[in-house]
Amino acid sequence: MQILKDKIVELGKVMPGNILNVGSFLNQQVDIGLYNEIGKEFFKRFSDVLVSRILTIEASGIGIACITAQYFNVPVVFARKFKAKNVDSDLYSAQVTSYTHGVDYLVTVPRTFLNSCDNILLIDDFLANGCAIEGLVALTKIAGATLVGAGAVIEKGFQQGGKRLREMGIRLESLAIIDSMNPETGIKFRD
Repeated sequence: MQILKDKIVELGKVMPGNILNVGSFLNQQVDIGLYNEIGKEFFKRFSDVLVSRILTIEASGIGIACITAQYFNVPVVFARKFKAKNVDSDLYSAQVTSYTHGVDYLVTVPRTFLNSCDNILLIDDFLANGCAIEGLVALTKIAGATLVGAGAVIEKGFQQGGKRLREMGIRLESLAIIDSMNPETGIKFRD
C-alpha cells in the first residue's frame, strides 16, 4: 500500500531496539484519511470471505478496526489488557506479551461478544513477534469461532511473527512489510 509506505518514510522514526515510532499518524495522533484508505484496503483484501465480527486488542488497533468494520458493516470487539469494574466476569482470556512495552498481559473479552457462529477477522496496527495476534487467535479458538484471517497495518518482516503466523496456516495480510530499518540507512520495504 504505497500511501502507507510513503507516510512511514516521511513521518516514521526508527528508534533504538527496532522500534518504529509512527505516533504522528497511526497510533497516537490519527490521520483519518489514511485510516480510511487502510479500512478500504483491508476490505478489498478480505472481501472474498464472510466476516461477522472484527476482533482487535486495545488500544492502537481499535481505531483501525472501527474504520475497517464500516466497510464490512460488522461490529468491532476489542480485547482488554486491564480488567475494568464495569465488565462482565464471564470472560475468555489469553496471555499476550507486548514487544513494545516488554510486558505480559492477560487479555480478555466477555463471552457474550464472541460466539461459535462468528467469522472473525483480526486487525492490528503492528506485527512484530506476533504475540498480540496469537493472543487474538487463542481467544477466537476458545470461543469456537472461525478465524477467517488477520490484517496488520505494518509488519516487521525481519522479526518472526508474520512467518510464524503464516506457518500456522493463518491468512495474514500486511499492508506494509518492513524488511529492515535503522536510523542511518532508513526503512526498506518488501515488495
